[in-house]
Amino acid sequence: MLTEQQRRDLDWGKTNGLMPAIVQHAVSGEVLMLGYMNPQALDKTIESGHVTFFSRTKAFMDQRRNLGPCVECRQHCAGLRQTTHCWCWQNPVGPTCHKGTSSCFGDASHQWLFLYQLEQLLAERKTADPASSYTAKLYASGTKRIAQKVGEEGVETALAATVNDSVELTNEASDLMYHLLVLLQDQDLNLTTVIDNLRKRHQ
Repeated sequence: MLTEQQRRDLDWGKTNGLMPAIVQHAVSGEVLMLGYMNPQALDKTIESGHVTFFSRTKAFMDQRRNLGPCVECRQHCAGLRQTTHCWCWQNPVGPTCHKGTSSCFGDASHQWLFLYQLEQLLAERKTADPASSYTAKLYASGTKRIAQKVGEEGVETALAATVNDSVELTNEASDLMYHLLVLLQDQDLNLTTVIDNLRKRHQ
């Protein structure tokens, strides 16, 4: 979040009291939304942990809870002595745009972003009726069974690679990824947790 000094450095005069605020996916980097904040909206964002815009046409503050908790909100210098816009990093909960897309700038072009959509679906299955889907039934079977499935799929993935069967390897790797995501959700973890850990190791 912005420090007190960074908040004082924001040049509200240069932007006529409204600061452009760019919302970006905390993990994928996808640009989700562009809005405007006045000083009160920025304070509300920092206090509540949810991005809050100021509507220029309706003259009221609009809190975007569908974006999920604000992971980080900070100034962007862009080579200027004082800052003229903000960046906010989010892990969105469901679609960002009112049109039902993940971004206000259209659907994501990166195929791997589907993993985050799948992860959201798997999270919803945790509280579903076990009879309603394989995933809900798997959650109901308990952690040991889920972990066992991850182990089984890992072995099958490795075996497919040893015989150079690319089709089977793709299928088994898909099964492994799916069951691993279920296991992470079962343990109240997610892709973001793993990616953050990988980033730390890479530094």
